[in-house]
Amino acid sequence: MSYLTLKSGGKLYYEDNGQGPDTLIMLHGWTNTHEIYQIPVDTLKDKTRCIVYDHRGHGKSKQAGSGSTTMETLASDLNELIEGLGLSNVTLLGWSMGAGVILNYVRLFGCDSLKQIILCDMTPKQLNDEEWNLGLYQGRYTREDMERDADKDFYSLYKEFAIAAMPKLKKIPGFLLKRPLKKILAACDESALKSLAASMKTQDNRPAVSHITVPVTYFYAEPGSLFSPALADWYRENVKTSYRAVCFRECTHMMVNDHPEKFTKEISTVLGI
Repeated sequence: MSYLTLKSGGKLYYEDNGQGPDTLIMLHGWTNTHEIYQIPVDTLKDKTRCIVYDHRGHGKSKQAGSGSTTMETLASDLNELIEGLGLSNVTLLGWSMGAGVILNYVRLFGCDSLKQIILCDMTPKQLNDEEWNLGLYQGRYTREDMERDADKDFYSLYKEFAIAAMPKLKKIPGFLLKRPLKKILAACDESALKSLAASMKTQDNRPAVSHITVPVTYFYAEPGSLFSPALADWYRENVKTSYRAVCFRECTHMMVNDHPEKFTKEISTVLGI
């Protein structure tokens, strides 16, 4: 349990467990924390070095930065972590927003410190349009939707997102659902969440995919919830290095929670341990 002091002065919480020739860094999603990877860390730390951390504005890094926090900001934080800990031969795993952070890291800092990349259920472009239907909400979310959302209160927006990611939440009455969702939001800095949501929706990281120079594995959900399973084929066509896709069947966007054992096993396969 440690904190990395960033150049901005904020403190980034991270945990560094295990040892081995390789290092696995796992990046969590929007409104989550490092704790979502507890099962993989507990299983893998005896075979490889596992590093998890809370993005600024989240969990124990809640105070690390707020306001205008962008995806580029998080990519810079990742670079500071890699450089600050003197890491090389790194396997980066990013789920949801964490995968977006990886694509920004590749675009800004390249792949020299990396061994391989695992992207988990994330699109390189969230807004759908006439020539792109592999974005948010299985191709249904457009710029017009984003503009309409600008007038909604933040809790309502988060509730819509949470139900889309975990459809079973639809069965829970709103008054019962409100308390656990509010608890999740309370663990984060709201201004950072808003800024990151806006940053993700306006990005187009498709060019970054073709700039990856290390092997790529893509974990995707079937039938999925937030994103189309067809993204696996798009990555296959656009990744220039070796590529492998892993399907998580009977799964929502929350693959880390839906199938933790399979998630951990597939990481082990990628690492060769």
